[in-house]
Amino acid sequence: MHLFSRRTLLKLFGAAVPPAAFLRPVPGMAKCESNSTIINPRSFPKGFLWGSAASAYQVEGAADEDGRGPSIWDTFSHTPGRTFHGDTGDVADDVYHRYREDIQLMKSMGLMSYRFSISWSRIIPDGTGTVNMKGMDYYQRVVDALLEAGIVPFCTLFHWDLPQTLQDKGGWQSRDTAKAFADYAGLVAGKLSDRVKYFMTMNEISSFVSGYVDSKSAPGLHVSPAELAQLTHHAVLAHGMGVQAIRAAAHAGTEVGIADNVVPTTPVIETAEHIKAAAKAIREENARIFTVIQEGKYPEAYLERLGKAAPRFNAEEMRTIASPLDFVGLNVYTPSYVRAADSLQGYEILPFPASYPRMYSSWLTIGPEALYWTPTLVAEVWKPRKIYITENGASAEDSLTPEGTVLDIGRVMYLRNYLMHLQRAVTEGVPVRGYFLWSFLDNFEWADGYQRRFGIHYVDFATQKRTPKLSAEFYRQVIKRNGLA
Repeated sequence: MHLFSRRTLLKLFGAAVPPAAFLRPVPGMAKCESNSTIINPRSFPKGFLWGSAASAYQVEGAADEDGRGPSIWDTFSHTPGRTFHGDTGDVADDVYHRYREDIQLMKSMGLMSYRFSISWSRIIPDGTGTVNMKGMDYYQRVVDALLEAGIVPFCTLFHWDLPQTLQDKGGWQSRDTAKAFADYAGLVAGKLSDRVKYFMTMNEISSFVSGYVDSKSAPGLHVSPAELAQLTHHAVLAHGMGVQAIRAAAHAGTEVGIADNVVPTTPVIETAEHIKAAAKAIREENARIFTVIQEGKYPEAYLERLGKAAPRFNAEEMRTIASPLDFVGLNVYTPSYVRAADSLQGYEILPFPASYPRMYSSWLTIGPEALYWTPTLVAEVWKPRKIYITENGASAEDSLTPEGTVLDIGRVMYLRNYLMHLQRAVTEGVPVRGYFLWSFLDNFEWADGYQRRFGIHYVDFATQKRTPKLSAEFYRQVIKRNGLA
């Protein structure tokens, strides 16, 4: 009996087909004698990486220690009225001093990999120029501790915390920042790639450039549409220049990618017309970042829509932006529901009604199928070699019970359902190689401060005590079983 993937069946028949027809054996999975029934249909492939993710400013603290320079998030969070209750990342989870005990905690629950970011201003306090070796030594110690614990390090080079000195010179509005990033990326890769084999240039370009039009994110500016388009172009150019710099400086065998929060177009109903619309939408809705990185060109509809506000670029820049990647990282939290439409673009993104279910953050609408459709459509449209889910998780209003535990059943519900849809994608042959839960610890959640908790470990920020939540036990069992059952 030959079992086709869902995508193949859709191509053959052009319409939705019964779910039973989508099943095909997963490598290493036990089968019945008929070879048509999978005994454990909720397992992941052997070698699937289970990890967690974090970013430097959200967890490290030690803002003024060992030569670290200020970043735009230091400036932003210390500006009155910018963050919830004036919260800052000055101390955060104090991971700068507590990384060893946190890594042992990761090891004890079976974590296989850890995605961390490097503070640019801890390595090069002014963004360019003198290297702070105390900062570099810190990350070398972190990497060594991870490897000693048997945990694979994944390194993100930029997770929003631009050195303030570079912002004073124009930040991402200046093309010089792209060159500065490439120099920094090559420096770090040259120092760490003897032990770190996976590097991501940037995290969520669309999120950090939003700080130039949104007072809720650093640097908290309000530029014109033309300026936003140009500075976004500088950011994707920095990514491409960073890829090239890493390849030039890194040891053999180093893999390079990006972590991006693509617009997660999700067919509102699984019929051929809506699936086709979602596939078109994922390319068009991600035109200014992910599409240009994958294709080396901006879609014509995007440039036409911007008109005179379109970014200025040349052919050499476009070739750099499209520098080949070894993998792509997808940050997936919530869907953007798409339906087919009788219009020039051929699709419509539907608004969420006020009653739509959400987690504690107002933006975090619940749509588990997004963790199926996002990697599925990315794989179908751009055919990357490997995909990692570099972030997925849920905020909650967690509190300790009188017994000293946290019963975060909402987060368990969220993770269980999202992982079921991810397993569906992997079973159908989508090349997802690992999953990084956001996050291991409660942390500084940007403008929301410490109000909204994403961790599977509760952090008492007064004492820095870590307490595993119910979700930590759930994730421990997922890792132990390599699946949901």
